[in-house]
Amino acid sequence: MAGRSHRRRNRAAALVAGVVVLVTSAPSVVAATGSGAVVGDRGIADWVVDVDATRLGELLAGGRVTSVGLVKAFKARIDAYEQAYADQPGVNAVIREDPDAIAVAARLDAERRRGHVRGPLHGIPILIKDNYDTADLPTSNGSLALRRWRTADDAEQVARLRGAGAIVVAKTNLHEFASGIETISSLGGQTRNPYDQARYPGGSSGGTGAGIAAAFGAFGLGSDTCGSIRNPAAHNSLVGLRPTLGLSSRDGIAPLSDTQDVGGPMAKSVRDIALVLDATAGYDPDDPSTKASIGRIPHTYTAALGDTALVDARIGVLTDYLGTSAPEQVTTALVREAAADMAAQGATVIDLPAQPALMAAVDASWVINDEHERDLNRYLAAPGSKFPRSLARLEPPTDLVTLADIVTSGDVTPTVLERLKPRLGRSTGPQDDYHQRLARRAEAQQLLRTLMDDNDLDALVYPTVPQQAPVIGQPQPGGRSCALAANTGFPALTVPAGFTPDGLPVGVELLGAPFSEPTLLGLGFDYEQATHHRRPPTSTPPLN
Repeated sequence: MAGRSHRRRNRAAALVAGVVVLVTSAPSVVAATGSGAVVGDRGIADWVVDVDATRLGELLAGGRVTSVGLVKAFKARIDAYEQAYADQPGVNAVIREDPDAIAVAARLDAERRRGHVRGPLHGIPILIKDNYDTADLPTSNGSLALRRWRTADDAEQVARLRGAGAIVVAKTNLHEFASGIETISSLGGQTRNPYDQARYPGGSSGGTGAGIAAAFGAFGLGSDTCGSIRNPAAHNSLVGLRPTLGLSSRDGIAPLSDTQDVGGPMAKSVRDIALVLDATAGYDPDDPSTKASIGRIPHTYTAALGDTALVDARIGVLTDYLGTSAPEQVTTALVREAAADMAAQGATVIDLPAQPALMAAVDASWVINDEHERDLNRYLAAPGSKFPRSLARLEPPTDLVTLADIVTSGDVTPTVLERLKPRLGRSTGPQDDYHQRLARRAEAQQLLRTLMDDNDLDALVYPTVPQQAPVIGQPQPGGRSCALAANTGFPALTVPAGFTPDGLPVGVELLGAPFSEPTLLGLGFDYEQATHHRRPPTSTPPLN
């Protein structure tokens, strides 16, 4: 997204810096648990394990906890569980913590005391995937090659969240350059699933997913080119939204594929997702795709949340994605149970017959290899970016960093490096095959619309990921289902659907028509409230 503006970043920075206070020996912070019991400052980290941002906002509003206390609590959990402890190897979800988080929290607490509250996210600590630009911290994309990469300003969604009062506690690990789903990078290493630290957390936004599950932050941002929000959300018993392409700005998110990339939230509850959308969705002139959102953003996404949303809804089970192999049967059974639960809430649920034409069109419309070099080079050329000149000089042009420089540096996880090499020259080579793939995408979009219209469907349902998270070192099947939303631009919401006999989370995905996020959030909320499947991981328990 070329031609990036700096004005909105300056506005957001001014909002945060508008009140300056000295942090002295403040009185002990107190917090209320869900039962109303009061605990001291050191006890906050005991109960943030399973408290969502919505509840934290209520506690902040009631004066029972401060933002400084919350930041300290989340940081204490990072200190306790990020690296090896007891018999666990550690979650390893964090690339770097923000050293200014406590100071920012103190300023936001001062604002609140003066009666200025920016909204429900005021003072809420969050996590940011390290492919989102942050002016005050490096943005590495998980790569040693970019460990000193600095951008001139924040990504648009980060700026909007900061303007709404959210506090960045840390930037999280990702599968390097978002090019995989195991969440391993040359800079951050291997992130682990807090539900079983011998297993993958999903990816590519696995650091954000594992970090939220382990209570390193209240919610977080990920990016999704094909499942990179939804996959780790499912593997970490979280709610994750891949929004409609054009709903929220991608400006300042290091791209993998401009026509497939979106950025979106991961959280412990559907309501939290709605709150994040309220703060981040909408038009941004630096991302032309968001022009499509004009006039299609509700006053608040929380208005769609209710326990009757499934009544009279029509849900189609996409049987093409119901796996039958032995590792997939458990997930398929849980998704079947989820569909039955939706029916019990009043929905009409129908099994859809196989859709071979749709599946073929979706599978034929992959363009990541065609677009990555073009889009990443455009991002790396953004005005004001700072980087080692020695990196830029590896390949021409010698005054800018390009994908070719990164590949030549060799400072990339070997498996990712092998994925990057074939992408060199694709964007400048013959484009006939690329345009054919885009044509198949348009075909897939039309077939999907027709399927939903002909059956009068509010949403499709299928497994987010076909099987539970595998042991690290074993193959990590992503499944075909990630591509349905990614290759068409339709929105998809994943919600916890329960646990396998191994105690590993499974997600059920709801896909809707473009800009149907209110409908999806309503359906997901009704299902979530009827089932309450989410529970925190046992490997990162409350601190004693």
